[in-house]
Amino acid sequence: MKALSVLVVEDDAIVGMLLAELLEVMGYDVCAIEVTEADAVAAAIRCRPDLMIVDVQLSNGSGISAVEEILRTRTIPYVIVSGDISEVQALRPGAVLMQKPYRESDIVQAIQSARGAGT
Repeated sequence: MKALSVLVVEDDAIVGMLLAELLEVMGYDVCAIEVTEADAVAAAIRCRPDLMIVDVQLSNGSGISAVEEILRTRTIPYVIVSGDISEVQALRPGAVLMQKPYRESDIVQAIQSARGAGT
């Protein structure tokens, strides 16, 4: 069985690499780690991931805007990551959210919710 492909969008390079490493240990294939909105959109087109984990705050652009742009081309389950999920809930009601700091169990639960919700 082919591992699910995950696009990680995180402006903090260390956090992005640690998340990618954890996802790979969990059996996922991380197709790209991107830090900007434009690079995230380009990577989604190039990689065609099965799932996206996207931080709200990016160094150049917005994670929410990146998700909206990507979803215009195709439906991909996603998890939005933020230090303050209350703000995100108003912008993306029904989205699967993960609060920073998070644990491995939070990642597992968020991925299961996103894939089950089909967002």
